[in-house]
Amino acid sequence: MVAARPPPPGGPVSSATMHPNAFTVDAAQRRRESKTPSSGSSHRRGRLRSSLGMSSSEGTLPVRSPEASGRLKSSVGPSHIPVVRLKVVTDTDLGLAQGVQFKTMDLNSIIQLLQEQPRDGLEEKQLQSVKMMVQCYQNGFPLRDLVQIFKVMSLCSEKIEEQPGFLDSVCEILKLCRLPFLKKKTSDENIYAKEISKAVALLGDLIKVPNSELRIQLCKCIVDFYHAEPLKKQIAGYQQVTSAYKIQMIESGALAETLVLSWDLLQAELLEKLWLLKTLQHLSTSEVNCNLMIKAQAANKICSCLNNPDPSGQLLFRSSEILWNLLEKSSKEEIIKQLSNFECLLALKEVFKNLFTKGYRHYDRQLRNDILVITTIIAQNPGAPMIESGFTRDLILFATFNEVKSQDPLVKGLKLSNSYEDFELKKLLFNIIVVLCRDLPTVQILIEGKTVEALFTYVKKTERHKVIEWSAAQHEELQLHAIATLASVAPLLIDDYLACNGNVRILMFLEWCVNEETFFSQGNSFHGTGGRGNKFAQMRYTVRLLRAMVSLGNDTINQDLCSHGAIKQLIGILKIAVSKLKEEAIVLEIKSDILLILSGICENHNQRKETFGTEGVDIILHLMRVDPKKFQSGLGHNRLLFSTLDCLWCCILGCYSLEDYFLEKEGIFLLLDLLALNQKNFCNLILGIMVEFCDNPKTSVHVNTWRGKKDQTAANLLIKLWREEEKDLGVKRDNDGKIIDAKKPLITKFQEDQKVIPMPASCPTTSIMEVSENIRAKIYAVLGKLDFENLPGLSAEDFVTLCIIHRYLDFKTGEIWNEINEEVKAEQFRPISADKEILEAVTVASENIGKMVAALQNEMVESQRNQDMHSEQKAYIKIHATNKQKDMANKSWAKFLTRTSNAKALKKAKKLQEKAIESSRPNEYPQNAIIHSTDIKGLNITVPTGQVITVESTPVYLIGGPLADTDIALKRLPIQGGALQRVKGIKIEDKPKNYHGL
Repeated sequence: MVAARPPPPGGPVSSATMHPNAFTVDAAQRRRESKTPSSGSSHRRGRLRSSLGMSSSEGTLPVRSPEASGRLKSSVGPSHIPVVRLKVVTDTDLGLAQGVQFKTMDLNSIIQLLQEQPRDGLEEKQLQSVKMMVQCYQNGFPLRDLVQIFKVMSLCSEKIEEQPGFLDSVCEILKLCRLPFLKKKTSDENIYAKEISKAVALLGDLIKVPNSELRIQLCKCIVDFYHAEPLKKQIAGYQQVTSAYKIQMIESGALAETLVLSWDLLQAELLEKLWLLKTLQHLSTSEVNCNLMIKAQAANKICSCLNNPDPSGQLLFRSSEILWNLLEKSSKEEIIKQLSNFECLLALKEVFKNLFTKGYRHYDRQLRNDILVITTIIAQNPGAPMIESGFTRDLILFATFNEVKSQDPLVKGLKLSNSYEDFELKKLLFNIIVVLCRDLPTVQILIEGKTVEALFTYVKKTERHKVIEWSAAQHEELQLHAIATLASVAPLLIDDYLACNGNVRILMFLEWCVNEETFFSQGNSFHGTGGRGNKFAQMRYTVRLLRAMVSLGNDTINQDLCSHGAIKQLIGILKIAVSKLKEEAIVLEIKSDILLILSGICENHNQRKETFGTEGVDIILHLMRVDPKKFQSGLGHNRLLFSTLDCLWCCILGCYSLEDYFLEKEGIFLLLDLLALNQKNFCNLILGIMVEFCDNPKTSVHVNTWRGKKDQTAANLLIKLWREEEKDLGVKRDNDGKIIDAKKPLITKFQEDQKVIPMPASCPTTSIMEVSENIRAKIYAVLGKLDFENLPGLSAEDFVTLCIIHRYLDFKTGEIWNEINEEVKAEQFRPISADKEILEAVTVASENIGKMVAALQNEMVESQRNQDMHSEQKAYIKIHATNKQKDMANKSWAKFLTRTSNAKALKKAKKLQEKAIESSRPNEYPQNAIIHSTDIKGLNITVPTGQVITVESTPVYLIGGPLADTDIALKRLPIQGGALQRVKGIKIEDKPKNYHGL
């Protein structure tokens, strides 16, 4: 940028010699300088003097003669100070302060000049104008001029091939682009954003110019967009644009995609390619740029060149960094797709092989591990040609050469150290074996590489005094990782597993896990979670391995386990876990896996069930007594209960002795208690067990005897579950639970919404699938085993539902026939007359059954309503009689009060009483009979008299109750008589006096 012109030497500074913009000064800065009388301002003033050719002794005031100063002193009194108006010339006015003045140019004229047709002298004129522009914008490009400047650069780049003189100009412009852009206003960023984005996109076209210097300068320019240094000089009236804004313009201009598309143009020159890789490395730090690069097939292009010769090693390093960034910030699936080709995998294979066998530096080992991680991600794609490229064979060889001796020259003399990078490499190799074994063609290579044998070298107790190549913590982590890898590999290589005596090794290792031998586990790794200071982690992964082998259902493996006492050993481990170990997540997982192993071994084998024995039944009963609150703990009690119920089904059912023992220990009661919890996840499994158990004739008694909360019976519980299941399924019922649609009494909302789809006869239809997807069929089976009769504890609502359950099989049969009929119509088949008659007969019969059940339900509901009305009437009569009795008592009391308060009424009542007594006596008495009068003369009462009478006490409201007065023991009887009254002013004595003489 051109600053303001300096003042002429020896002469005064006039405003005419300054640029007009030189007087545009920051007012705030000027005020701060004028208000700060510090040494700094005097220093600035000194600089100003020296720049103007003034000595330090000269002041800012004009020089006066002695006479003038004398006249001034004599004419001015002490109370009058003359005011002198001075103009202070600042650094900003001179263009020498911090704010350098900015001079603009007419860029449109330069563009027009560059666009003119060639003629003599034009090139020199064009170059001169471009150089002047470069000189003008030495301190950076303002945003408002950036579009025109980039247009100038684009026009110059087009002339480079024919006129090489323009190369230096373009390079100079690119160097200036590395400086921060300038904005006059904050809003300039938003105002010019769209135009600048398009202008920045033109930078990508420069890489197509076949000039190495220009390409390298372009890459440096883009890299500096991310590391722009602030300007040393401040431009007056302008602010610097941040690097974030420049990066945003790169993203919106799709510059990354343009550079990747130009990748093939730079294959000849290594230096250009390295600079482009460095540029792409910076660009790949943005998610937007990564997506643009993937769109241009960046992963494929970069990976295929990994193995190109490069003495510096930067190509491999930067390429791996770019691939990492792409994997982290863009679509992993798209990247895997781009890398899953023979060329890329071959390049990765050669690079990894070289780093594995020849790399010795810390940097080489890190890069080797990064390449292996990228390869592992690619191997997740089944379509990747891992086997065809030979990469799979080399990886398995590298993973097992330490444990199994190999004569392959690739690993001859090769040995891993206990460094962190080699330790990570070993874990990554175990991990990629798990990924590779998902592709079945890999199995043969795993067999040739003796993978199972190599992994089984870790399935043994740690020998503390034996010298090993890994540290104790590293060996423990590798041991757990190897066992976890075996759980994925061994089920595919059964022959190798049996050849290595896998069952024996696993059982021996489990025995070591259970014994009390001291072992200080580190528990640092992912696989060691929950196993710090114990052997739980080893036990967990060993049990997982055994579960994976048993789940195959291979009779050879299961029989081998039984012959080595696996059932008793596992039950022993369960007993220890149940009685001694704390309920942690890892312990619950071990219990669950052991129960699943026992289920797989004992299923369909009565002899093995007998080996399971009563000890196993006791453990099952103990585990079934679970607190329902623990289901929400998140530790795994749900999974443990599933495994327990599965073990109950596979290890107890079918063996009559164990069934009887289970019933004697009230196992059915525990099952029904779990069913009463109404946990949707367990209901289906529990009801399935109940159906199997009901084949035992002793079960029905236990089922009918069970009582739940509020004296609930098993039949009531099952019917309640039926109603809730139908409510969840959306089956149509009225408020009383009766059938609404007699044609489709069991149809669910899903079946109703889904149209009938014609399917082959081998495929189950929706009606068939529905049987296994809900619990209605199992409830029908259990109640069917209980004969649907004499079921205790049922209400009228239960009986209404029971009518439907009783006819479930008939309704389901009619539903299936109806579905067949609809499929025939959908396929536009016309059945023969006989088949048509049968279909119609079955449909009518099913509908008639539905109507019959609906009529029976109506009858039950009506009977229940009548019974309710009868009960209500009886209750009303009882209430009416009670009220009538109260009225009679009230009338009797009123008459009694009348007799006591009215003498006439008393006499009248007395006469009526005597008349009644007289009329009740006989008219004639026997001879010689002595008649005694039963009346007592002078009594004015109207009640029967006798020698004993009952005197009613004084009413409570007259005396206030027995504790109305706290001093009642010290009261005198009032002289007036009547009820006791409180006497005030009584003197309390120590001993009560005798008042009988009063």
